[in-house]
Amino acid sequence: MKPIDYYAGVSIPDLGDKALDVAVIGSGSFGTAMANLIVHNGHKVTLYGRNKAALDAMKETRVNSRYLPDVLLSDKLEYTNDLGEAVSGRDIVVFAVPAQTFRQVSSDASQYLKEGTIAVNLAKGIEKNTLKRMSEVAADTIPQVRYVALSGPTHAEEIVMNAPAGIVAASVDSEAAKAVQDAFMSEQLRIYTQDDMVGVEIAGAVKNVIAIATGISDGMKLGSNARAALMTRSVHEIKRLGLELGANAETFSGLAGIGDLIVTCATDLSRNRRCGLMIGQGLKAEDAVEKVGSVVEGYYTADAVYDLAKKLGVEMPVCMATRAVLKGDISPEKAVRMLMLRDKKDEIQ
Repeated sequence: MKPIDYYAGVSIPDLGDKALDVAVIGSGSFGTAMANLIVHNGHKVTLYGRNKAALDAMKETRVNSRYLPDVLLSDKLEYTNDLGEAVSGRDIVVFAVPAQTFRQVSSDASQYLKEGTIAVNLAKGIEKNTLKRMSEVAADTIPQVRYVALSGPTHAEEIVMNAPAGIVAASVDSEAAKAVQDAFMSEQLRIYTQDDMVGVEIAGAVKNVIAIATGISDGMKLGSNARAALMTRSVHEIKRLGLELGANAETFSGLAGIGDLIVTCATDLSRNRRCGLMIGQGLKAEDAVEKVGSVVEGYYTADAVYDLAKKLGVEMPVCMATRAVLKGDISPEKAVRMLMLRDKKDEIQ
């Protein structure tokens, strides 16, 4: 199939001296999709990746053949495999790397980031071992930046097709969140601001574990009732953990909460769901992760959620059962029995 330019006919505004200099770190599907969107908003965008040959091919063909082979990218995108060149002097730096590698990548970038740069993180996860959220990792590695988390129901494959979506820019720095809102918002991407960093990051991280659980359920052909029950009860788990950490309860009813949970659990564009489907069909967890072919954040975050819940004394039975399946401690069938035979509860408690 010939790659399609989904932005054909979209006029790029001439922002003049108001155009921002933006770097996107990570040339996977989400990084590429966001870079393509931002450049169509009239800003100067440089996409960084480690593989020079792959970047050269993208520049020549305007196609990310590995991650987004059916999409024609803007010819205004610039590319580099030099991290210093990518981030030096930029107004906004977008990190589109896996959660478990964010510490290393942000540490490497730190020496090049000027004071007051807005750093936007697309990763959704909790760091293993330290149990830190991504904003807490950033406080360790890039304290000089103004940090914003971008989270919500946004599959890269639809963003790059210029399809309608809504997302949240969360930051304790309201002006930084508004700057990201102004730069990234388009006719097809609506961005809301938020100051509940804890809630947004916990929701984004834990929903990946839940997406594996719902994938397992669907792989086992347990039906739509089971999927709906899993997702609904999981909202309570995410909320309990978030509130224990000081989050705003309303966040979990918003785009970064239930919105992201729905899209990740119920659509096959989700890597976490696809991983779960294969496990539910009988594949070992590590084999399912390998077969997905891209980072399955929930697979790694499951351990961190388990450790964090234990540390805080928060009850999260769906996450605990999912983690046990991923570790090979119990079968999916036993996990279902464990969840269904738990003690009687009041729903709201």
